[in-house]
Amino acid sequence: MELTGKRIILGITGSIAAYKAVYLLRLLIKEGASVQVVMTPAAREFVGPVTFSALSGKPVLTDFFNNEGGDWNSHVEMGVSADLMIVAPVTATTLGKLANGIADNLLVTTYLSARCPVILAPAMDMDMYAHPSNSKNILTLKSYGNHVLDPSEGDLASGLEGKGRMQEPDQIISFIKALPSGTAAGKKKLQNKRILVTAGPTHEKIDPVRFIGNYSSGKMGYAIAEAFAAEGASVHLVSGPVSVRTSIEGIKVVNVTSAAEMFEACREVIGKMDVAVFNAAVADYAPESFSEKKQKRGTGAWTLRLKPTRDIAGELGQNKKSRQLFVGFALESDEGVDQARRKLKEKNMDLIVLNSLQEQGAGFGTDTNKVTMIDRKGGEEIYELKPKSEVAADLVTRIVKMLGDA
Repeated sequence: MELTGKRIILGITGSIAAYKAVYLLRLLIKEGASVQVVMTPAAREFVGPVTFSALSGKPVLTDFFNNEGGDWNSHVEMGVSADLMIVAPVTATTLGKLANGIADNLLVTTYLSARCPVILAPAMDMDMYAHPSNSKNILTLKSYGNHVLDPSEGDLASGLEGKGRMQEPDQIISFIKALPSGTAAGKKKLQNKRILVTAGPTHEKIDPVRFIGNYSSGKMGYAIAEAFAAEGASVHLVSGPVSVRTSIEGIKVVNVTSAAEMFEACREVIGKMDVAVFNAAVADYAPESFSEKKQKRGTGAWTLRLKPTRDIAGELGQNKKSRQLFVGFALESDEGVDQARRKLKEKNMDLIVLNSLQEQGAGFGTDTNKVTMIDRKGGEEIYELKPKSEVAADLVTRIVKMLGDA
């Protein structure tokens, strides 16, 4: 994107990183852009409006009205006429407001009126950035077509060291220049793609009150579904019994209980899908018979006979079409890579995502995961421990590349 002559809104929120916005504004002006600065009330506590006004040559806007003259600062006019909107830094508070339409200040109302591309550069403490509520807000904003720049790692204002530093102004300028000319809000990498995702455990009934299952929470599968939706895909999410929920537009949730029900739900739609991600922790065995009445406690041992359940990924993988891309998950406790490569071949997958029970912070019930992605061409990539929302984003990035290489 060429910046000369572009009308840009630069939003600034209440973060210590507001000082970086001064340098960002200077670079935008140097590139020939016309910049209108909009600050939240909290942002004024960090860097004064006079600084930004002097650099931009325009009054800084904070309030809906000019209290002295009664003039109205039209957020609608600004949002409609802008070529680009940048919010840098953007705090967790403002991310939440933008994601949920809480229009209590001029910056948020301007964003809600914007028809142009929007770039958001978060800045906050590492634990705030990694919190599931913040991750969900970021996914929601991406699903609206916004560009959310990953913060960098380093020293934070809290004295901690980790991920949460706003990207440097020159990095933001480079990102803007790399945007295609005519980039529009809402342009996404997986528009018109149909994706199947399975998530959560399955419960195999023993009697009306007991079942065989596992500790899967569904968090990883739901994060994957939301990451796909954020890139414009139409997502068919087949979910086992979980407590997590999603309200992201573009995701259709089909709730099932058993492995047999999950298999049927997947089989019905698999032929229409471009990509299938088999993330669910499907129970390997189910009781041979189901008791209509609760089995009473006795004094002796209780023998329960089990039978194998349907291998959903394996069975559907054998009928995979050449245009389709299938991804499996493998949770192992030992010989993980070897097991993953075996599953890759036996189940006819294009990619296996391996996580290990030996890694602290990975596996069932956690908000984080540490994975290794192994493809059928022999490629193997190890990722660091990170929030499941970021693991999901990494997976979607990998799948987008694989679709492009196909």
